Amino acid sequence: MDMGTSTMDMGSTTTATGSAASATTSMTMSMGAGSSCKISMLWNWYTIDSCFIAKSWHITSHGMFAGSCIGVILLVMSLEFLRRASKEYDRYIIKQAQLKQQEHGQGAINNPDDNGSGKSPARATVTSNGGSARKFRPNVFQQVIRALFHMVQFAVAYFIMLLAMYYNGYIIICIIIGAFMGSFAFSWEPISLGSDNKGETTYCCG
Repeated sequence: MDMGTSTMDMGSTTTATGSAASATTSMTMSMGAGSSCKISMLWNWYTIDSCFIAKSWHITSHGMFAGSCIGVILLVMSLEFLRRASKEYDRYIIKQAQLKQQEHGQGAINNPDDNGSGKSPARATVTSNGGSARKFRPNVFQQVIRALFHMVQFAVAYFIMLLAMYYNGYIIICIIIGAFMGSFAFSWEPISLGSDNKGETTYCCG
């Protein structure tokens, strides 16, 4: 009887230990040297021992977590800055194209084409349709700069998305705060009262 009871006790202890170990494994990821990362696919409020993106980003103190929160806010603000910088660059190259159009327009008036119609040459950089709609195609160098802006925006936005996927309430709140502060700082510009918003571009999702 004693042997049977002892065996049953050991079996129940082993089962309980295994259940606890599996539960712990589902909540944490071992990092070695007695430390662990708290990672959850559910909403959480982890601070100490929470990890983000890589093993090196392992929160070991409240000060480190506060610094991470500030860094996340600045990261989201940088995304808004990149969006504003991209928009300003588009305005810059459009303004350059408009100046070239004016020069070509003056030349076309003084030197009409061979059939005497007086129309602007078809090879002009900026074309006008009915005097209202204008189209401009950037050159290769300008398009490279625009593509670089888009690439950096995409990378930063993707990094922010990965941070949000840790479902840490503090980090998500910091992302929201950064979006507000970034929009307040970098989207504060004059708004046209007219219906014709030439040169304006709509941006979405990095």
